[in-house]
Amino acid sequence: MSVEITSKMVGELRERTGAGLMECKKALAASAGTMEGAVDWLRKSGLKTAEKKAGREMGEGRIAACILPGSKGGALVALTCETDFVARTADFEGLLNGAAKLAADGNCSDAGQLGAMSYGGSTLDESIKLMVGKIGENISIGKVSAFRNAGGYVGFYVHHDGKKGAIVSVKTGADEARAVAALKDLAMHVVFANPSALKREEVPASEVERERAIYLDEVKSKPAEIQEKIISGKLNSFYAMSVLPEQNWFKDDSKKVQTVLDAELGKGSLIEGFARFQIGK
Repeated sequence: MSVEITSKMVGELRERTGAGLMECKKALAASAGTMEGAVDWLRKSGLKTAEKKAGREMGEGRIAACILPGSKGGALVALTCETDFVARTADFEGLLNGAAKLAADGNCSDAGQLGAMSYGGSTLDESIKLMVGKIGENISIGKVSAFRNAGGYVGFYVHHDGKKGAIVSVKTGADEARAVAALKDLAMHVVFANPSALKREEVPASEVERERAIYLDEVKSKPAEIQEKIISGKLNSFYAMSVLPEQNWFKDDSKKVQTVLDAELGKGSLIEGFARFQIGK
């Protein structure tokens, strides 16, 4: 005996899952009208569709951040997709913001672990795959970075296009309101200056040696006693291009990042971590 699928049942399933009208009717028919069975049918259908979409190039997407109350922790997440049209939808934005909150709450900096975390009655990965089945376009967790800072604060900046963003963690004794404003500026600097390291020791030795070799060739005609002095000065300039605290401040290149940080948040304020994400080129 077949079960009558009413418009109310279809409407309820659409409300719960966001799936299309015909998909909801098929799911309810396949599950004898049971709501939970229909949800599972849609999820499985979404998983199958997602498998077909896997491997497609994903050059679009958006970035979002979530900062915990008190600004002692937060996370930055990049969610990628195939087209900008999908990235601008409310469904995509909701999933992105949910992923950022999940990462912040769980202090998660691993995309695989984030995908396996509980979300919406299943996992984030399953929720993503369900959306893939709904819209017919691949979606993936691109990157995630989270910080906790008991001795300071975590702040962020996401550019107005949603395709560039940064999160920073700074140890400081300043009050939260002052720190939030300063960390937003610092994260904005990270977005525009694109540092690659927090300390000189983090710059790959091979890169340093390559630069040194170039400088040595440039000064080989100089007296031996001044060669090292010139090379040292050039290496300092090289580090200032990539090491965050040593970079020229993006709002005033006569100042260094650390100098600005000391002035805004107190002497000895320390950048403990940062991450910068960018969607596309």
